[in-house]
Amino acid sequence: MAYTGVLPFIRGVDFTGNDFSEDKFPEAVSSMTGVQWLKLDRTNLSQIPQEMGNLLKLEHLSLTRNNLEKLHGELTELGCLRTLNLRHNKVKNSGIPSDLFQSEELSTLDLSHNNLKEVPEGLDWAKSLLVLNLSHNHLSSIPNTLFINLSDLLFLDLSHNNLETLPPQTRRLANLQTLILNDNPLGQYQLRQLPSLINIENLQLRNTQRNLTNFPTNVEALVNLTEVDLSQNSLPKIPDSLYALANLKRLNCSENEITELSAALELWQKLETLNLSYNKLKSLPSSVCKLSNLRRLYVNANELDFEGIPSGIGKLSRLEIFSASHNQLEMIPEGLCRCGSLRKLNLSSNRLITLPDAIHLVGDLDLLDLRNNPDLIMPPKPVEMSRGDGLEFYNIDFSLQNQLRLAGANVPAPLPAQNPSKDPIARKMRLRRGRRDQEEADQDQAKILKGMKDIAKDKHRSKAEDEVKAESLKPKRWDEALEKPPLDYSEFFEDDAGQFAGLTIWEIENFLPNRIDEVTHGKFYEGDCYIVLKTTVDDSGSLGWEIYFWIGGKATLDKRACAAIHAVNLRNYLGAQCRTIREEQHDESEEFLGLFDTQITYIEGGRTCSGFFTVEDMTFETRLYRVHAAGASIHLEPVPISKESLDSHYVFVLDTSTKIYLWYGKSAKNTLKSKARLMSEKINKNERKNKAEIVTESMGQESTEFWLALREQDPSSVLPIKDHVNPDFQPISPRLYKVQLGMGYLELPQVEVPHAKLECTLLNSKNVYILDCYLDLFVWWSLKDRQEIDAVNKRGRR
Repeated sequence: MAYTGVLPFIRGVDFTGNDFSEDKFPEAVSSMTGVQWLKLDRTNLSQIPQEMGNLLKLEHLSLTRNNLEKLHGELTELGCLRTLNLRHNKVKNSGIPSDLFQSEELSTLDLSHNNLKEVPEGLDWAKSLLVLNLSHNHLSSIPNTLFINLSDLLFLDLSHNNLETLPPQTRRLANLQTLILNDNPLGQYQLRQLPSLINIENLQLRNTQRNLTNFPTNVEALVNLTEVDLSQNSLPKIPDSLYALANLKRLNCSENEITELSAALELWQKLETLNLSYNKLKSLPSSVCKLSNLRRLYVNANELDFEGIPSGIGKLSRLEIFSASHNQLEMIPEGLCRCGSLRKLNLSSNRLITLPDAIHLVGDLDLLDLRNNPDLIMPPKPVEMSRGDGLEFYNIDFSLQNQLRLAGANVPAPLPAQNPSKDPIARKMRLRRGRRDQEEADQDQAKILKGMKDIAKDKHRSKAEDEVKAESLKPKRWDEALEKPPLDYSEFFEDDAGQFAGLTIWEIENFLPNRIDEVTHGKFYEGDCYIVLKTTVDDSGSLGWEIYFWIGGKATLDKRACAAIHAVNLRNYLGAQCRTIREEQHDESEEFLGLFDTQITYIEGGRTCSGFFTVEDMTFETRLYRVHAAGASIHLEPVPISKESLDSHYVFVLDTSTKIYLWYGKSAKNTLKSKARLMSEKINKNERKNKAEIVTESMGQESTEFWLALREQDPSSVLPIKDHVNPDFQPISPRLYKVQLGMGYLELPQVEVPHAKLECTLLNSKNVYILDCYLDLFVWWSLKDRQEIDAVNKRGRR
């Protein structure tokens, strides 16, 4: 079969979740000669389809979570392949052709979660490789020649294997940024090549039998190191060389035997995450309070008590998570409640008796876990919080001395108590000072009165001037006083409307203007209305416009009104000063007729729909559904309308619009029967407005009407029903694709559906979507995506 149309223009498509087992792979893929990326994850493939041999431009291929054992065949012919993802398969060494890695473009290779017992032959030929993932296999050694040519590697994952050592050529990986060696028996290997990896940023050595004896030396030379994972080892303390890593941001030392921390950890000024869970710590050093960038601190399952948490922990202003479950805490320092960014506080499984009163003042706390603290008594809320909502009552000292002290000013000493004995000299001084102060106060009052009089005079003078100015103003013309309505005209008209000389015409469809093609200019439907724009350019380059709206003789009221309204909206959008001119069928002006090169023609009827709701009889297609259990709900699986689709172990719903038949198999579960009945009643109520009749049919007692509805011409000759449905049948989940259309290409990436439940929130009004329901295909768009809509519809029909 020859495939034409859109297939050669597809640049990428996501087939994840489809069933391509047993030669079900679509032949049409071979016609996608321009495809550059392809996802075939979870498609039940057991071999590489031969159709992929034509995808010579393919650059990115993902085949994860399939049943592939061999890679022989068409993969070696893809010369442009850059990314090959084969994780979670059953690939063996014998199934990998050696010439697969001869491509000069291959930069990313993922063979994790397979059955490899040794490094694939010929892998050292992939000189352009940047990312290599061989984790979760059965590798016991790495060839010495592997890293001779792979010197450009940036990411290397060898975790979850049986490696006991690494080749000396590992020091050649000078560009390596991430090295993952987790879960390997490297107890006799000291990683002496590690200091040569000067650009490494992420080092993961979880469960590699690390201790102070075999820990790599000169780690302080790795100045770019930002993340280190040493969990599940046998370290009695954090190696001293790690304290010299000034750029360290994330450190995981959980599940070790650490008993104490050095005060030198204050050198980690960029540290954001520190995990010390499942160790033997009895206290945290006070220097931990100097880690100003620390955001997450995990100390679960240690031996910490109240004295083990430094009181100055409140200095960690950026701390968001503090987790200290399964310890021996009776109380926590009040300073912990002063961490302004704290979001999660985990204190479960401790010996808490109470908490500081300030715990009620941590306003941004999202999670407070206090489980398994049987003796805990929560402190009462502060009085200020219990009296009001926290806005009207404050616990603030408003005294003058306290406010001066907060402002940093010198607080005057309190005056000494005066001698009660009379002092005639002091009395005369007070009288003289009082008389002088009274004179100064009189002068100040006189100045204030004078200023108030001047202000009143200025206000009166300005008011009089405003009245004179208002009388002298000439009133605006009526059209100048009009204001544009607050509308976004770009929702109605295109950006280039009226920007080029020529004729532009819009038709009114569903209350909105819709631009029509130039070939249809001068052809008007009698049941439609149009907006006609004539754009001219004068000698100075200025644009001029003439706006008409044409009314068909048989146009509906909504089209007539919308033509007039949107003609005005077009004028406002362009900022034109012209008037909008009304033209009616058989009564057009000479100016309007002169806009067209030929005589205008009238076409009987209307091309567009009215925006008003019309009462039409709903038409429903007859469908037959097989009912399956889906957790607490049910799934209706569409099946062909035929007697052969019936099975005695299931309930079937035959929807004929006016009647809904429920067919009960003799071995069907009662729960399916009741749920199918409820579903049918819901359909009748919501979709049929209670006008449909629900009819129950039992196996062996079917009515003649049921067989006729099932398209059996002779009900009397119906053969016995045979059970044929696989008891392990799993419904096919619908798949939602987002259409990405560009110049000469089309991409169909899948939209991730959380919990396999379709919701309208997944749709964006700026995009076009295709919903594949196996037997039904739906196209969804918004009114703004006319270009993509036309392209999808035209190419979809092909």
